[in-house]
Amino acid sequence: MVFALYPGSFDPVTKGHLDLVERALPLFERLTVAVAINSSKAPTFTVEERVELLRAALPADPRLEVATFRGLVVDYCRQQGIGAILRGVRTVSDFEYEYQLALTNRHLAPGIETVFVMPSVQYSYVSSSLIREIVRNGGDAASFVPPVVERRLRERLRPS
Repeated sequence: MVFALYPGSFDPVTKGHLDLVERALPLFERLTVAVAINSSKAPTFTVEERVELLRAALPADPRLEVATFRGLVVDYCRQQGIGAILRGVRTVSDFEYEYQLALTNRHLAPGIETVFVMPSVQYSYVSSSLIREIVRNGGDAASFVPPVVERRLRERLRPS
C-alpha cells in the first residue's frame, strides 16, 4: 500500500475537500492532509487555524493525519516516505493546471505518482474563494462547509 499526501491551502476547508478525503481513504494505507505554508499569499486563516479547522472537520480515522509543509510538495513527500500526491479535479481548467503540476512533479521526483480524484457532483463547483465571497456578502454557506468552518468564517468575514 502507498502513503499519500493531499496538499493544499485549505483556506477554508470545504465539504468538497472532505469528500475527496473520504474517496481517497480506501485507496491508501495512510493519507496526510497538509496545509501549504505560502508567505506570498494573504490567507483568511493562519496556518495554525487551518490545521485546527481541518482536525475538527475530518473524520476520526487512524489512517488520517494533518500536517504543514513549506517548499516543494515532492520534497516533503520524499522526506516523509510518501509515494502519491492526491489532487482533486473539478473542471477542465483545474485539469490543465493539475496536469502541468503533475508532469513537473514527475520530472522532479519520478517515484512519486499523482492521483486525480473527481469530486461528487454536488461539490464539483465549490471552491474556497467562492465560499469566502458568499460569506463576505452575507450569504449562506452551510451547504459548502462544515458548521465549525462556517462559524469561523462568519466571525472573520462578517459584513460591515
